[in-house]
Amino acid sequence: MADVFAKNEATSAADAAKIVPRAEFRVFGQGVIDIVKERMWNGKTVLFQARRMPAETYFLSANTDEANVKVRDGLLDIKVKVGETPEGYEIFQPRGKFQFPVKREDLATILSHLQVSLPLDQDSYTIDSFVAMARKHPELCPVAVEKMRFGFTIDGIICEYAQVWFNGALVESACAESENYAGMKQVVEGLGISAMPNTNYLKAAKRVVGMI
Repeated sequence: MADVFAKNEATSAADAAKIVPRAEFRVFGQGVIDIVKERMWNGKTVLFQARRMPAETYFLSANTDEANVKVRDGLLDIKVKVGETPEGYEIFQPRGKFQFPVKREDLATILSHLQVSLPLDQDSYTIDSFVAMARKHPELCPVAVEKMRFGFTIDGIICEYAQVWFNGALVESACAESENYAGMKQVVEGLGISAMPNTNYLKAAKRVVGMI
């Protein structure tokens, strides 16, 4: 069976531009999972296998909340917010993937999405060297993220609830995502999370580590 929870993927900006992105509504907080579990059977629900994700590093920038830059298993993935639906659901467009070690010009591209600059005097950079550079930069903050995800669909809308650890601090999350915005709206309301602030991973991580 295809993994319906796999995000849109791209290996280049040209490939990324061809992808029609999903919109997402996501919430973070405490007690979120109990709310969702009580209501998730209100429609036609299909459960998927729970997944503990490999450890990730998110790179937070003080200069933007619209560039989702993260590394998992040595592969850096960039998604950029390109808009919102009339309902306020966020749309992130893939902007490519980079395998470490990366060339100097590739790291310059990554930094441009984060809207920061660094002196780049090497021909290539490992992930460890990039993390070390980011830790020293006053406008960057690398954050260790772990996720335990529980996926399901309701009436064909992709959903999940999850336990998320930002630098070891546990927060609960839930989301719905789809190209079907009307269907999303019904599911979000049915799950009892529509009145909560729509908060992406970047903003949630920034709150936990004290950047906002």
